[in-house]
Amino acid sequence: MSEIIKGDGAIRRQGLYGSSIENTYAGVLSFMRRNYSRDLSGADVVVSGIPLDLSTTFRSGARMGPQAIRAASVQLAELKPFPWGFDPFDDLAVIDYGDCWFDAHNPLTIKPSIIEHARHILASGAKMLTFGGDHFVTYPLLIAHAEKYGKPLALLHFDAHCDTWPDDEPDSLNHGTMFYKAVKEGLIDPAKSVQVGIRTWNDDFMGLNVLDAPWVHDNGVDATIARIKEVIGDHPVYLTFDIDCLDPSAAPGTGTPVPGGLTSAQALKIVRNLGDLNIVGMDVVEVAPAYDQSEVTAIAAAHLACDMLCLMRNRKLAGKL
Repeated sequence: MSEIIKGDGAIRRQGLYGSSIENTYAGVLSFMRRNYSRDLSGADVVVSGIPLDLSTTFRSGARMGPQAIRAASVQLAELKPFPWGFDPFDDLAVIDYGDCWFDAHNPLTIKPSIIEHARHILASGAKMLTFGGDHFVTYPLLIAHAEKYGKPLALLHFDAHCDTWPDDEPDSLNHGTMFYKAVKEGLIDPAKSVQVGIRTWNDDFMGLNVLDAPWVHDNGVDATIARIKEVIGDHPVYLTFDIDCLDPSAAPGTGTPVPGGLTSAQALKIVRNLGDLNIVGMDVVEVAPAYDQSEVTAIAAAHLACDMLCLMRNRKLAGKL
């Protein structure tokens, strides 16, 4: 029988599987107490952070998002996740790789640094679960994922904002134009892509399938899930969740809050029912803890990320990871 680790499993656990006994209020704050490691050997999913908020158009602070999500995950590492009823780490090998290094004072190097960070991880064969940072980080992540899995990918995008406003400057840092560039560069197929929770206007949504927040509220979560699966099918899909998809009452700690969003219950049910999709990469972005109340935003983000790992665990057991 393997030793039961009591405390600081993130740095004391020898293997990649299993959980440890931790005081929720103490210890090394990796995501869900996974091993802090740069050794990618045997990892199924690699968690990492990209603490960037130089691309924001309103309130900065998302650079602190990865730390906040890790800190909010302590309760999730204590019990079997609800409603799954299993410990995903009995079957899924997950490490916390730490944060992507980039030179914040040399902005033109940031995008290449993120691409190289992702390329290195993806070359190991592991999937990525990445914490922003602002939403710009999804653009270089998409570049690396499209190289790995082939162009174009499908995009499943939860957000208040469509992020397809025009931007033809190749070196711009803007968290509202990434998917304009992704469509233009053939990284994503708009006909196979879905945006959920949108409640901002764009004169040209570039052919993406938009299930805006009123549509979700009017038609319900089950119809939303069915429409997502109908559009994407079995196409390789990158899942990105901007926390401002949630209503500000559920996620005040974000840079560009917009009223009328999804509840945490709606979002969690949708994500928990995406197991049929061929998800090749995932991120949760735009958590800005300086504007949070009682960590409610970070807690929602941590739960969404945990559910994404549970989806990956089930896909692994089904031989589909």
